Amino acid sequence: MKNLADEGRNHLDALAAANGAFMRTYPGERAARQPVHTFYGGAHLFKADTIPRLGELALRSLESYAPDPATLAAGVGLASALLGDGDLAALYERVRAKLQREPIEDFRLDFEDGFGARPDAEEDAVAESSAREVASALAAGRLSPFVGIRIKSFGEEWKNRGARTLGIFVDTLLAATGGRLPDNFVVTLPKITVAEQARAVVRLLEILERRHGLPAGTMRMEIMIEVNQALLGADGRSPLPGFLAACEGRCSAAHFGTYDFTASCNITAAYQSMAHPMCDLAKGLMILAYAGTGIFLSDGATNVMPVGAHKGDALTPAQLVENRAAVHAAWQISHRHIRRSLEGGLYQGWDLHPAQLPVRYATCFAFFREGFAQAAERLRNFVEKAAQATLVGEVFDDAATGQGLLNYFLRALNCGAIDIDEIARTGLTRDEVELRSFAKILAARRARLGAS
Repeated sequence: MKNLADEGRNHLDALAAANGAFMRTYPGERAARQPVHTFYGGAHLFKADTIPRLGELALRSLESYAPDPATLAAGVGLASALLGDGDLAALYERVRAKLQREPIEDFRLDFEDGFGARPDAEEDAVAESSAREVASALAAGRLSPFVGIRIKSFGEEWKNRGARTLGIFVDTLLAATGGRLPDNFVVTLPKITVAEQARAVVRLLEILERRHGLPAGTMRMEIMIEVNQALLGADGRSPLPGFLAACEGRCSAAHFGTYDFTASCNITAAYQSMAHPMCDLAKGLMILAYAGTGIFLSDGATNVMPVGAHKGDALTPAQLVENRAAVHAAWQISHRHIRRSLEGGLYQGWDLHPAQLPVRYATCFAFFREGFAQAAERLRNFVEKAAQATLVGEVFDDAATGQGLLNYFLRALNCGAIDIDEIARTGLTRDEVELRSFAKILAARRARLGAS
């Protein structure tokens, strides 16, 4: 009797094209660093010293409203019992160090909601001036690791204005930097409704690349999911995969816009929240559509700002107490939202105010450190068993689980929740961690074990 695989060879060979197309669409999670947040600020407000100045304001908020580890834990709502006093103190120092060293991971100069509708001459002027400020910050080493601009939507009303701003900003920036784009520069397209909007942005980016002699594909973009029609089209299908395909390989991330989305669902302002069930549905659909594609996903923002009602330096003791209570209440809302995102597999969100930065980092650091010991032991065992299996010729096909475990530590390392030296508890060396790929780590282990 023939081997079934041989007898059915034509049918199996016919699968090659379909399997290849699937793997190109779903290459797996990207090993590159993902920022834990994007800080949105009006483009008209951006100056060359904005990033360090925001860090100073965030540090002042931490010192004013959480001067010690216990107050931070109580004010944010951290489950300090899961950390222990010693680790809580270490976490506090990590938050402080982060605000001093790298207060903003990703900054978006906003020409949309954070800028508003202004006369063309005014937006033209801001596009030029803000681009020069970005160039100055780049030259001074004061930019965040990730940076970009959010243009206006490419709906019929704003498409020309969005394109005009994009051109002025990029032309001015490259003229000021001698043709150098900042690392991880992106153009964010908000309120996408049809795939053709993303495709139009791609064509404009191609024009800019040719104009400035940039290699093809240099300029990257993000899309924002902010209306219900972006999730369910008139034909009853999800437009999300089509949006990504229309970006033609340039899309690095998809962000969720909480408040525009809930408004598009006719939810009144009082109930518009990151925790609304409709937001959970939307983000679940985004995860289903984009998991394995290699693009990053980001949740939205908490719109309750952690600021006190009383201003000035000569406040009464009662006013100081009221201010602290207001800030802590807002921090606790942010903490619940951020924690909910992390537990749901969304490792990035938005921040809108410097006083939100302490809770952003405290929550992220706590999330990663709480499960560190258990995850480290699991990864150590997993890598050792996988390497041994491949060495003796056994099939090991659970690389996705290994990469998922590795990504946990890469995310923790990237944001500052853990140090490179702590990675040793996973059984990985510094060189292996820098590979950022479970498959590459196994190949290196196999080569090393085979040579011994």
